[in-house]
Amino acid sequence: MLLCLLAVIFASPFDSTAAAEFEDHFKDCRMGASNFDSCIREALNAVRPYFKTGLPKYNVEPFDPFYAKEISTRRGLPMLGFTITLRNVTESGWSSSKVTKFVSDLKNHKVVYTQSFPEKFLSGEYEFNGNLITGRMNNKGKFTLALYDLVQTTTITMPPGEKLKVRVEVQTIRDLKLHISNLLYGREVLEGILDRIINGVWQPGFTVTKPMINDLVSTAFTEIFGKAFQNFPFDRVIKTKSSNAL
Repeated sequence: MLLCLLAVIFASPFDSTAAAEFEDHFKDCRMGASNFDSCIREALNAVRPYFKTGLPKYNVEPFDPFYAKEISTRRGLPMLGFTITLRNVTESGWSSSKVTKFVSDLKNHKVVYTQSFPEKFLSGEYEFNGNLITGRMNNKGKFTLALYDLVQTTTITMPPGEKLKVRVEVQTIRDLKLHISNLLYGREVLEGILDRIINGVWQPGFTVTKPMINDLVSTAFTEIFGKAFQNFPFDRVIKTKSSNAL
């Protein structure tokens, strides 16, 4: 099961003619070796160019950009809270990201890695449904989000007999640009003012919204990673310390 976790992390998309070359990046990474974590980190960064291509041979689709049909999160109580649903979400920027830290916890079937993104871009549709103090609110529209100098930490666990779980935690962001259509039901002048306010003073609000962002991203990646790498032949890439060379 642990190998499945590693497959999720390093099995970046690539075309069928590049399979051997891809595996070569991991040929010196032996589970149980003292340099295993640092070897995996360097290999992950070496295979970034493959994120934009696909691997039909292994049924792995391109990952940059990746696509999520629908993800949602809920906050508050049933009679005083809200649900945000995002649909047809596209996210790009993975090819330029860099893994800065990789830690494997083989005993607990877990890996944790930190990744930095110079830029990450998202776009899609949103739907907001909530019971607020001021009354019932329902709204929907489109959004675009650009994140700059983003650092995030991803934890992937998969104990024997259980499904893979992904938890993404945003650590820091230098700047962001968020634009939301129909935010005030089409009142364009007020929406323009609110747009400037959101993008001008986003830092205080980000502390409040970060947990919700983490939940949305974690939900999306649990589904995407599980589907993409469920049948990946990870044993061809990673060997144990005592294994023979590929």
